[in-house]
Amino acid sequence: MQSSPPTGMLGIDFGTSNSAVSWAAPGGTARLLPLEGEATNMPTAVFFNAEDRLTHFGRDAVAQYLAGTEGRLLRSLKSLLGSSLLNESTAVNHQQLSFQQIIEIFLHELRERAARVLGAAPRRVVMGRPVHFVDDDAARDAQAQRSLHDAALAVGFDEVSFQFEPIAAALDHERRLSRESLVLVVDLGGGTSDFTVVRLGPQRMQQVDRSGDVLATAGVHIGGTDFDQRLSLAQVMPLLGYRHHGPDGREVPSRVFMDLSTWHLIQWLYLPRALSQAQGLRVNYSDVGLHQRLMRVLQQRDGHRIAHEVEQAKIRCSQQDAPTTVDLTGIEPGLMAALTPTDMAEQLDTLLARTVQCAQECVQRAGASASLDAVYLTGGSSALRPFQRALQAAFPGVPLVEGDLFGGVASGLAYSRV
Repeated sequence: MQSSPPTGMLGIDFGTSNSAVSWAAPGGTARLLPLEGEATNMPTAVFFNAEDRLTHFGRDAVAQYLAGTEGRLLRSLKSLLGSSLLNESTAVNHQQLSFQQIIEIFLHELRERAARVLGAAPRRVVMGRPVHFVDDDAARDAQAQRSLHDAALAVGFDEVSFQFEPIAAALDHERRLSRESLVLVVDLGGGTSDFTVVRLGPQRMQQVDRSGDVLATAGVHIGGTDFDQRLSLAQVMPLLGYRHHGPDGREVPSRVFMDLSTWHLIQWLYLPRALSQAQGLRVNYSDVGLHQRLMRVLQQRDGHRIAHEVEQAKIRCSQQDAPTTVDLTGIEPGLMAALTPTDMAEQLDTLLARTVQCAQECVQRAGASASLDAVYLTGGSSALRPFQRALQAAFPGVPLVEGDLFGGVASGLAYSRV
């Protein structure tokens, strides 16, 4: 006999790069639920294994792909919300699935893993959402939330509500404050950068209606995957012919390199028509060796592996503040791409400037520029050194507080009274 649904609230932070789930009983403290072993966050990745015909998730999905197992890896699914691609279908293990259905498969797995920890499947959920799924398009933004709402209902939730991700992070941070504070919450994830200026404090936690404490919100559709794309185009794609000039003096058409640097578009390059178009680019190359590399990547379906290596090199370069390399030996023995802190700062400068400008606009909108007590960081990409330096320059003298980068939003969602 199935157990009754547990009483409380589930919070799901369905992220572009990583996802997390939390649970809070009524009046209780939110706790992050283990999703992979003891890990409380899981890469938002699905691998359809063509050998065992099973579906793998998270780190297991990425590991299966990197081990060379035959199958399809899908990442950055959240980036498809609000786009026309969401209802397009793709072939996996001899069946056609829409990307909406694949999102449902991932959310169903999150719910099942939560149920194993809680003893029964929860019926109520607060889903996180960015301030803008889509910039400057209210209709597409609304459609993105409806699609995520429909996916949550499809996997068995009866009651689905939404909370802005930076507000959720603020609710989690508030639990650790000893006095009232005015805080700029910065949530820099894989696909979006979101900001909230909010009043927080121990006495305010008991208020049911917190709308008056939120002074301003803002967001821009820039995140870690955009940083990865920029670094890939600058450091890796030239080794495959990006910006290479052909016999007629013109550059090789750039579309294939743009798609090869964008997580959620890579799989389209493996289709027969795309391979034929890439093969046809040979006449645009003066150095046919570069074209051979490009074709090797596409024929071996190594695009996701390259994207993974770029992401890992970015993380190493930031954490160590030292030069590193992108391992491309799967394409050609000894092939590497260099990445230095200077390279990273220069390549990301424009994106970071737009992101920080959005933060400044949020603070100006709140009228709080002279009285911020802290800038609170959450989201994996907020750990990026060039970003933190840009923030410190924009808000001199205001301390940066690094929260739970991968779990703060999920924890706050379980506290949301929405």
